[in-house]
Amino acid sequence: MEEQRSLPSVVERMWGREPVNRRGPRPRLDLATITTAAIELADADGLAGVSMANVASRVGVAATALYRYVDSKEDLLTAMADAVAPPPPEPGESAWREYLALWTRQQRDALLEHPWLLSVSMLVPPLGPRRLLWLDRALAVLEGTGLDHGERVNVASALTGYALTDAAVVRGSGGPPVAGSEIGGAEEYGEVLADLVDPAGYPALSAAMRAGAMRGAVGWVQDEDFTFGLDLLLDGIEALIRRRATT
Repeated sequence: MEEQRSLPSVVERMWGREPVNRRGPRPRLDLATITTAAIELADADGLAGVSMANVASRVGVAATALYRYVDSKEDLLTAMADAVAPPPPEPGESAWREYLALWTRQQRDALLEHPWLLSVSMLVPPLGPRRLLWLDRALAVLEGTGLDHGERVNVASALTGYALTDAAVVRGSGGPPVAGSEIGGAEEYGEVLADLVDPAGYPALSAAMRAGAMRGAVGWVQDEDFTFGLDLLLDGIEALIRRRATT
């Protein structure tokens, strides 16, 4: 028999697997109440506002009472990251490419709606029921493409990574690259680089900036940039599917 792997207690609770104690008074709290309070604090004040003391105060208990449900703040962040995930879009009759484009965009939008998520490690494989539902739907839509199970997981991971990176870029694009500068957007940034970089040392970058590669940009980030990068990834997935069909 395979050895039963133990899971962190917070993961057991996220899946509703904690044992029920039928003796004594009914507990005043549950994990959902605690994570909801923590999410409200994070949305208002960022992760700096999420402390065990602040969460306890919000739900009206002593901080020590929280440790019955979460062993540490790290466990609380794990529960928060899962609880805040919206339901994934359902594939329906969508083709895999159409669905994964929507799937990736909605992941990016969820990160932007709760920017504190960018400070939580999203690269750790998900263990909660809500985030794993996203992975399940992506794998399901790739059935019948000829990709094996491992390749489908890698596709989902690559698209999730792109959503995370784009959300971080959008979130961090509120100001110029150098504090105090008067650079007002990507087009002006390109003009600065055209004057700044030496064509001898940076020939390709200099040529791109002098050719106006960033000309016409409004602000720092455009939705077209997200779509361009996403299409590159989806084109690569499509090429891999075609290769698998001929082998």
